[in-house]
Amino acid sequence: MTLSKNLHFTSSFTNELPADIETENYTRQVKNAVFSFVKPYIFENPKLIIASKEMLQELDINDANSKNFLNIFSGKKLLPNMQPYAMAYAGHQFGQWAGQLGDGRAINLGELKGRNATWQVQLKGAGATPYSRNGDGFAVLRSSIREFLISEAMYHLDIASTRALCLIETGENVLRDKLYNGNPTYEKGALVCRVSPSFIRFGNFELLAARQDLKSLKLLLDYTIKHHYSELLKIKNEKEHYIQFVRAVSQNTQKMVVNWMRVGFVHAVMNTDNMSILGETIDYGPYGWIDNFDRAWTPNTTDKHERRYRFGNQINVVQWNLMQLANAIFPLINELQSLQEILDDYQKDVGIAFYKMQFEKLGLYTKNIEDKLFIDELLNLLESCAMDMTIFYRNLADFTHYDSFYKKLSDYSYEPNLIESNKEKWQNWLKQYQNFTENEGLDSAIRKEKMNVVNPKYVLRNYMVQQAIEQAENKSDYSLIFELHELLKNPYTEQIDKEHWFAKRPNWALDKFGCSTLSCSS
Repeated sequence: MTLSKNLHFTSSFTNELPADIETENYTRQVKNAVFSFVKPYIFENPKLIIASKEMLQELDINDANSKNFLNIFSGKKLLPNMQPYAMAYAGHQFGQWAGQLGDGRAINLGELKGRNATWQVQLKGAGATPYSRNGDGFAVLRSSIREFLISEAMYHLDIASTRALCLIETGENVLRDKLYNGNPTYEKGALVCRVSPSFIRFGNFELLAARQDLKSLKLLLDYTIKHHYSELLKIKNEKEHYIQFVRAVSQNTQKMVVNWMRVGFVHAVMNTDNMSILGETIDYGPYGWIDNFDRAWTPNTTDKHERRYRFGNQINVVQWNLMQLANAIFPLINELQSLQEILDDYQKDVGIAFYKMQFEKLGLYTKNIEDKLFIDELLNLLESCAMDMTIFYRNLADFTHYDSFYKKLSDYSYEPNLIESNKEKWQNWLKQYQNFTENEGLDSAIRKEKMNVVNPKYVLRNYMVQQAIEQAENKSDYSLIFELHELLKNPYTEQIDKEHWFAKRPNWALDKFGCSTLSCSS
């Protein structure tokens, strides 16, 4: 049986929702529709770089090395039951209303039923759509490598995320102004085939509400609840299940952002068009990982002045974005109080969840989470002493005595001299931590085990992925992509032969583009 016969695509999205009546592919404002039919660009010589074994198994695909697989998941070959399309949505970008945006370089092939879910299959970098504005719809190799690796890394960190099926080099060059300095250059082109139960974003609802297309807004909301929040259909009152939809999205998104904070992840482009209604991490652009603990840090050069999407502001941005979703759905509810209660509950609940998570990182499971001062003191020390977040927490699992642990702190800092100048504060905090661990009476081995399932040893630091990018771009050497992919499948596990990746950011990466700063150019 051939691969194509095994793949039966369906498309509830296009079957149940209003389509753009215009079928020609040119840039335009699309009204009274939630998507446009569009075909992927045909790349003549695509080349498979890597595929996710886990996603291949989930989709029961057993021959990723076949030409047929490559042709289908590069968009070169359309199966008879495919109806490729691009979604229409709007969004607030950096807090400002941007109007219609849409899938400018992403084309959905349809839905595949997997072992555990039904998956939307999407090609990112597959060519222009009606929503491409001034873009060509393509993606470059560097951003595609970043997306493939982070999608799978986040999944194995137990953080809700879109997944990546495969990474494909297109065989064509793409012109990009990487530094936004007026000097565009040609780069290798690539695409990522990514999958998720849904790619619907807050911005899908915002666009329809802004245009007062309440008919399409209701159709989209009913579709989303039917296929992705079907438990809400038990609620007979239609207005109430719309309200509970907003609450469910709020709760899922809260869990996601607290998990970001747990591991030190910075999304860096938390526009409402980049917020999934599933509470999944979506649209990986200039993301970054905290090295030295810095709540003001963002890797996004576009945001370097406002720092709206800095690490320490992500929880607040989620609330602001949820408010935009609530505003978009309000015309179907016409009840302000219930929506305001959801936003208020988010603010209250996310604070509790954040401090609960922080105590779990310390192995203090029975500590009263109302006692925030102890956590705040630690976070201030981590920041003031330029402490490597990942290395500090992972080594804290081996804590036995405050004095011996204090002597190791300089190894975890990027500015060791700051440890000595904060000696008294550190010793006071470590003594208090020792008292907590002793009072709880938890066996040190059990405490270590508990801490090591929430504090990863390996994360996808920017300097790591940048090395993989440079090898791929300069030498067509993909070996480091494979190595990092395997490493990050077990981020909480000791991997003796990979110990060199458990290290502070090297000095050369401090100011290097792609390591400390990135642009949205891809």
